[in-house]
Amino acid sequence: MNALYVVSSGMLTLIQDLGRQKVGHLGLSAGGPADVHAFCWANRLVGNRSDRPALEITFGKVILRAQCDVMLALTGAEMSASIDGIAIGNWRSFLLKQGQELKLGYAKKGFRAYLAIQNGINVPKSYGSAATVVRNQLGGLAQSPGRALQEGDSFGNGNSVNEILEPKFVPPRFIPQYHQDVKIGVFETYQANLFPKKQKNKFYSNAYAVSDKLDRMGIRLQGEAIFAEREGQPVKGILSEGIAHGSIQFPPNGQPIILINDRQTLGGYPKLGCVSKMSLMRLAQARPGVNLHFYPADMAQETENYVKFLKFFDI
Repeated sequence: MNALYVVSSGMLTLIQDLGRQKVGHLGLSAGGPADVHAFCWANRLVGNRSDRPALEITFGKVILRAQCDVMLALTGAEMSASIDGIAIGNWRSFLLKQGQELKLGYAKKGFRAYLAIQNGINVPKSYGSAATVVRNQLGGLAQSPGRALQEGDSFGNGNSVNEILEPKFVPPRFIPQYHQDVKIGVFETYQANLFPKKQKNKFYSNAYAVSDKLDRMGIRLQGEAIFAEREGQPVKGILSEGIAHGSIQFPPNGQPIILINDRQTLGGYPKLGCVSKMSLMRLAQARPGVNLHFYPADMAQETENYVKFLKFFDI
């Protein structure tokens, strides 16, 4: 049985799991949740493994109707969730009874919310993953692979709820605050020597605003222009090469672009470095107008934090 019916699909609602691994050489994007932290908590709240497919909801305005009793969990951006007009909290699990509607408004804080269903969403895998990547036309619903959910779709786990769980909540210490100013850690990589010290200092000492030109491929920023140089001459491009998740590249206009989950696999702009894994989760909730402040991250400390995160969620 398909547990949920899509009354309103919002701006962009995608089925995601933890993404495709080792497919870059095929020209395919990894996909997966932009905010792994909120995604994993949603699955944990309903007793799922961290890799079970769930919904990533960008900016809100989604309405889902239960076609059977179903246990759900909602995390991430605050979207004024309600059931049949009665407000419910975020970062918690809850029972949606047959015929009831879950409604999400526009995101007030943050940018992406995650909705997990007990036992996950039953969809086929391609290249080892159910993650929806629109540019590759992969993942998502079997009848319409590679697209976002639309009004009239239905989906679920093949069963009605098999166990009514007591509502669970994420401990407050694990719930992030989505601020207007966000600190982002950077690992400088092998092309960092193309950026003179003066250019790096400008990058780290100035704020960059998230522009309205952002999607799951990349996030364009606005701020002080930064230019790569070689022997005193501007470097406008390099030989195209593989692109890592979180790469910060600088096109000829000097405005940085951060490449994320659905990025192209090759790129030819110079890159100062990569955003750390832990900072990428914060970046995922940065909406247009939010200011980013970059800092050189400590590799050992960031790695230790990320390993703890992976162990906690058994990834």
